Amino acid sequence: MLMPKKTKFRKMQKGTMKGRSKGARDVSFGEFGLEALEPKWLTAQQIESMRITISRKLKKVGRLYLRVFPDKPVTKKPAETRMGKGKGNPELWVSVVKRGRVICEIAGLSENEAREALQAAAYKLPLRTKFVRKDAQQQVSVE
Repeated sequence: MLMPKKTKFRKMQKGTMKGRSKGARDVSFGEFGLEALEPKWLTAQQIESMRITISRKLKKVGRLYLRVFPDKPVTKKPAETRMGKGKGNPELWVSVVKRGRVICEIAGLSENEAREALQAAAYKLPLRTKFVRKDAQQQVSVE
């Protein structure tokens, strides 16, 4: 599972996910990518599930580039605990994905194969996405 080796602080505030992504807004490393159409937290488990699905479709031919990393700890209080007594302990790691961010990229496949692989990955994610090309002129929905 993906998580940082070391962090400056154990716990983090929730923050907001307003607006468009500041970086990673176009396909830089591969030829095709999966772009987020809505803001959401992607957990380490969801990212890993997406990675496994795409790598099964690639079959040692193409190359996968993940553009998200879960670096934000999410805390949870134990079940049946009364209010108060401080913030809970970190339970999982998430990556904040805003609108317009390219989540992952693929290189070394034809467009149909890449579309099929990214479609399978999109089913694993809790947000709407679209298929994008490096040239970025023609963008087609994946949903």
